[in-house]
Amino acid sequence: MDDVNRLAQDPSPVTRAGTAAKLAQQFNTASFSPTELKLAEQIFRVMVRDAEVRVREALAANLKHNPLLPHDVTVALAKDVDSVALPVLSASDVLTAEDLVQIVQSQGTPARLDAIAGRAEVEAEVSAAIVDIGSESVVAKLLSNPGADFAEPTLHKVVDKFGDSDAIQGPLVHRNVLPVTVAERLVTHVAEHLRAHLLAKHKISADLALDLILQSRERATVGLAMGVSEAGLAALVGQLKDNGRLTGSLVLRGVCMGNLRFFEHAVAALAGLAVGNTRVLIHDPGHRGLATVWGKASLPPSYLPAVQAALDVVKQTELDGLDMDPERYSRRIIERILTQYEKLGVEFNDDDLEYLLAKVSQLPAASVSVH
Repeated sequence: MDDVNRLAQDPSPVTRAGTAAKLAQQFNTASFSPTELKLAEQIFRVMVRDAEVRVREALAANLKHNPLLPHDVTVALAKDVDSVALPVLSASDVLTAEDLVQIVQSQGTPARLDAIAGRAEVEAEVSAAIVDIGSESVVAKLLSNPGADFAEPTLHKVVDKFGDSDAIQGPLVHRNVLPVTVAERLVTHVAEHLRAHLLAKHKISADLALDLILQSRERATVGLAMGVSEAGLAALVGQLKDNGRLTGSLVLRGVCMGNLRFFEHAVAALAGLAVGNTRVLIHDPGHRGLATVWGKASLPPSYLPAVQAALDVVKQTELDGLDMDPERYSRRIIERILTQYEKLGVEFNDDDLEYLLAKVSQLPAASVSVH
C-alpha cells in the first residue's frame, strides 16, 4: 500500500518504473495474501498499458521467469516493443504454444523469432511456424536447440528450404533424433554439394563425380537403415522409390552389407508386394521364389547370382550361430559372391565391395542367367 500511495503522490515515469521493478521483485519472492495478490495483478494490468516504455521494460525484465504472472499480462508484454517483448518471449513459461504461434505469424520479426528459437522448450507447432518464415540463421539456431521439438514434415521443409546450407546441415545432422527419411534426404543434399565441389575444385568429369557421389550416398543410405523399425524402413524405402533412388545397385548393396531387412523391404516395394509375402519368396529354399520376385521387381538379372550367394551366407550364418561384426559379415558375403560368379565363368581380380559392385553392374544379363 505504501507503493500505491507513493505512486499517487508522485506518478512520474521514474517513480512508476521504480515501483514496477520493486513490485515485480516482491511478486517473485514474497508470499502475498489473496487480497495483495489481486491488487498486484491489477497494478500489473495498469502498468502494461503505461505509455512509458521503461515501466513496461521493468516488468518484463523482472517477471519473465515468473510462472504466476497472469496470462493476459504476459501476452501483453510479449506483444510489446522489442525491448519489452524479447525477455518474455525467450523465457516465460506462461506463454502457450498457441500464443507463440500467433506471435510468430503476426509479429515474426527476426529478433522475435530468434528469441523464441532459443527458449528452453519449443513445441513442435512453434518450430513449424518458425521454419515457415524464419531465416537460415534463425532455423539453424532452432535446430541447435536441444529443447526444440520437430515434427517430421517440418524437418522435411527444412531440407526443402535450406538443405544445401552448411549452417543448416551441421545442426540438423547432430540432432539427437532424426527420422530416417530426413537423414536420407540430407545425405542426398550433401552429395549434391560434394558433386559441385568435385567439379569446381578438382576438374573431375561429371560422370566420374556422379559415380563417386552415388557410391557414398548408397553406403550412407544402407547405414541409415541399420536398426530402423519396420515402419521406418517402409517410410525410407517408399521415399527412395518415389524419388527414383531405389536402384538395383542400392538393393544389391543392402544385402552385401548384411542389411537383410532393408533388402526385403526394397524388393517388396519395387515388386509391388507385401513385405511378408516377399520374404517368403526371397527365402524359398530353391531360389525359384527369389527369381520370381526379382523379375517382378524389374531388377537387373545380372545381380541375381550375387543376391543368391549373399542369401546363402545369411542362412549359413543363422545355422552356425556365428556372431560376426558387419565388416566381417560383409566380407564373407563378398567372398561367396566372387566364388559364385567364378563358377559362372566370370573372373574378378579384386574383392573390394565397390569394385565388385561396379563389375556386377557391367555384366551382361545373358552371361549370368540363372536356371
